[in-house]
Amino acid sequence: MTSWLIRDYSQDDLEAVIRVDTESGTTGEPPLFPLSDAVAALQAADPAVVAVADDVVVGAAVSRLEGDRAWILRICMMPTWRHMGLGSALITALEHRLYAEGVHTVHAVLPEGETGADALRNCDFEARSGLVFFQQRGPVTPQAISMLSSLGAELPPGGLWQRVAGMRHEKQLIERRLVLPLAHPEMAAQHGVELPRAVMLFGPPGTGKSTFARAIASRLAWPFLELFPARLAAEYGLAAGLSRRFDEIAQLDHVLVFIDEVEEVAGTRSGADATAVGIVNELLKAIVRFRSQDGRLLVCATNNVTTLDPAFLRHGRFDYVLPIGPPDHTARTALWESYLARAGAEADCAALASASEGFTPADIAHVARTVSQAQFERTFDTGTRVHPSTDTYLDTIRETRPTVSSAMSQEFADQSQKFARI
Repeated sequence: MTSWLIRDYSQDDLEAVIRVDTESGTTGEPPLFPLSDAVAALQAADPAVVAVADDVVVGAAVSRLEGDRAWILRICMMPTWRHMGLGSALITALEHRLYAEGVHTVHAVLPEGETGADALRNCDFEARSGLVFFQQRGPVTPQAISMLSSLGAELPPGGLWQRVAGMRHEKQLIERRLVLPLAHPEMAAQHGVELPRAVMLFGPPGTGKSTFARAIASRLAWPFLELFPARLAAEYGLAAGLSRRFDEIAQLDHVLVFIDEVEEVAGTRSGADATAVGIVNELLKAIVRFRSQDGRLLVCATNNVTTLDPAFLRHGRFDYVLPIGPPDHTARTALWESYLARAGAEADCAALASASEGFTPADIAHVARTVSQAQFERTFDTGTRVHPSTDTYLDTIRETRPTVSSAMSQEFADQSQKFARI
């Protein structure tokens, strides 16, 4: 077989190096550094060499400089050139160029048995034992950042799920039905579990439906994108805007899409005009397309599930229809504990939970915020730190009208019995 010639990489070699890299792997394990990193290093003119035989590139070694250190990003060769010393020759040539650049230490990480592993040992690279390699990949590729920005999406901060105080039953239900399968799709598939694609949250105002949607995205480390029907209507017309936005969403790898007060675009079509009917039809079609892809979840929310078009809630469109009601005594106690700890206050949480029966999380947050603001102002005026008492909170609770009336609570209970699908 013709011998090889090793030379410096040139920009004209890029396509050939990519081709060799594609055919080089032997273990089936993904490399530590993705191909995009290697291409970026080549474009930045970091040291790299290629092996050429009969004017054809048959091997390459690519590095990335980091001060006085360097990483070998790629050692690749065509299969027919393995076990002939080519890997060792590529590494030796690359080492010479790196040390000439002032590099003191060269690192390489490969899957055990991968192309180049033996060559590294032959070139006196020390294999470190007793190390554990940890990795966490971000949820968004750099290519998707600009699209997410243009769509108005955000990456929710980590830990939102842990900060949802109280609502233990709802959290457990959402964790089990939605988060676990989406976070562990391989395990779900082994048990024949179909990944959820869409969920409807319903319940009175202020019960935390929007908070849950953001917390789910945070828990999954997925981008959160809220669709605003009024904005779509103003920009494109609502039906066309929905179609266009879901087509754009289809290009993302992972995303949680949230539509609040979805009855605005999915209200019953009985007696509706042609425009409203067309909007509902377009949304139904968009959901079908949305469900055909992995790595995404549609979360819709409504205060009154009876206002939705019946076709919207049929099986096959929404995997679950989950009630999110006012917190019970245990949940209210947990909410009060959270707010009191934040304010550095000492009060009887059980008494506050009993007094705030029928309050939503938003109502409790309003009371806590009102008390904190009053105490802050009093401290500022007097120069002495004032700590609120149980009576301080109870007085504010009495002055606060709960969002959910008894009639609304009964209506929610009736809807839960009739429409919930958990």
